[in-house]
Amino acid sequence: MFRPLPIDQAHDLPFWRRPVTLLFLMALTMPIAFNGWSALLNNFVIEVANFDGADIGLLHTVREIPGFLAVGVIAIIIFVREQVLAMISLVMLGVATAVTAWFPSLGGLLFVTFFSSIGFHYYETVNQSLQLQWLPKDRAPQVLGWLVAAGSASTLVVYGLIVLTWERFDLSYDLVFMLTGGVTVALALFALFAFPQFDAPTPQTKRIVLRRRYWLYYALQFMAGARRQIFIVFAGFMMVERFGFDVHELTGLYLINLLINMSVAPMLGRAVARFGERRTLIFEYGGLAIVFAAYGGIYWFSWGVVLAATLYVIDHILFALAFALKTYFQKIADPADIAPTAAVAFTINHIAAVFLPALLGLLWVVSPSAVFVLAAMMAMVSLTLSLLIPRHPEPGNETVFSRPLPAAAE
Repeated sequence: MFRPLPIDQAHDLPFWRRPVTLLFLMALTMPIAFNGWSALLNNFVIEVANFDGADIGLLHTVREIPGFLAVGVIAIIIFVREQVLAMISLVMLGVATAVTAWFPSLGGLLFVTFFSSIGFHYYETVNQSLQLQWLPKDRAPQVLGWLVAAGSASTLVVYGLIVLTWERFDLSYDLVFMLTGGVTVALALFALFAFPQFDAPTPQTKRIVLRRRYWLYYALQFMAGARRQIFIVFAGFMMVERFGFDVHELTGLYLINLLINMSVAPMLGRAVARFGERRTLIFEYGGLAIVFAAYGGIYWFSWGVVLAATLYVIDHILFALAFALKTYFQKIADPADIAPTAAVAFTINHIAAVFLPALLGLLWVVSPSAVFVLAAMMAMVSLTLSLLIPRHPEPGNETVFSRPLPAAAE
């Protein structure tokens, strides 16, 4: 069970015990707790904990602190295998989600959110590393697209059950948090004991890795984290605060997103493989700039709920293209750098996330439209950076400014 198995021997295992199957199981497991929590959060904090914009901004700032500390994964994997750490992190996420309703105050929610965030961010760090180590470069974009679709399918089940049962059976926040967290814990424990410990071909460097030739990847990660926080924190909050969405209505909007993502994510994977990371990311960031500017217009021109909901759906489709940034790094990276760089990149991604939600929460109280204008400007910075990605990235050709260099050169 815990005996290491070289990944090139995994084809001798039954299909249900192979590495790609484990990646899909992990993709199905994490969204159950995380999105069950997300579906209820905005209504729970407004109806039960009496949050305002400043409070929700502070909550998300605390939630992002473990992401900023994701570099600590490098120290942990010296003693704990990445695969095991992924399962332990999922258990932490599930347990924290299960007890969320027990802490209906600002202080209590800050505590339990911080705990769940450790599980979520450490899982995401290790999961990204395992994906890039276990998937061959020629198949990575397509498989990553299918993994996005699998995560959407899992979330679809969670949201669908909430929409169908929330009002009909008068469900409580406590019950839904307990069920979604408990299922994640059970599946994570199954994955821990049912699969062998897979050894990737290249041993990972177990120290902090910062290389000059990865600078563009670091910059794109920083901007992605800053821009993403505005969407995660304030787009859903806007639907509740401005348009009065109830739990089942907001979850219904999430369902529409998921149905579309399940359909388009595999196609997006093929698009990345065909058109390359440069064109894909240019399209994503240009589209996000337009969407965020339109969000601001909702407040300037009093545009209605239909447009707001449409923008929310388009937002999700564009964010699904973010895995192109993963495959860009996979193409330029030294294979031994994948695990430590995943941790470093997660920390870089969360630098802005630690302070932006709280600061923008204060700005939101004064001018919600200004928050979305700032997000549009961030998307334009990302668009400019994406123009620096070469058409055929590889070691020695990391940016359009690169000259042919040996792969180990920095």
